Amino acid sequence: MKTQKGFTLIELMIVVAIIAILAAIAIPQYQNYITKSQFSETQTVADGLKTPIVEYFNQTGQCPDNTAAATSGGISLPGSFAGKYVASATTGGAAASGCTITVAFKSTAGSVSTPLLGNSVVFTGKNNGGTFSWICDAGDASGIASKYKPQVCNGNP
Repeated sequence: MKTQKGFTLIELMIVVAIIAILAAIAIPQYQNYITKSQFSETQTVADGLKTPIVEYFNQTGQCPDNTAAATSGGISLPGSFAGKYVASATTGGAAASGCTITVAFKSTAGSVSTPLLGNSVVFTGKNNGGTFSWICDAGDASGIASKYKPQVCNGNP
């Protein structure tokens, strides 16, 4: 009698089916991870602007606006904050409602994940009598699903 060497066809098909099931679960999770990591660039850009904005506000009592040719507060023009996924960062706002940093994602397909494409995130800083508290507002109006945002941008502390 001959001994069997190797795998039967049914065993190979079971292995292929298991791999397909794992891939069907893993690929969407990986895409969510990529989108979340791209979203984090907005926080990095905003963090770099928070200190100059607070300093300008403490000296003048106004929020700096970097959209004009002669930018206030020594903050560069919006396009100078472009990154791998971020297109620009605009500062503005009013002292009463809070200083804002609007970070916009690139709008070119392939340069950023589809859920973030062309959307923006607003960071609002409010004066609390000498200290600033910052809120990330990527609410439903931003067009970005909450599953891609960090907890701080979903209204959770």
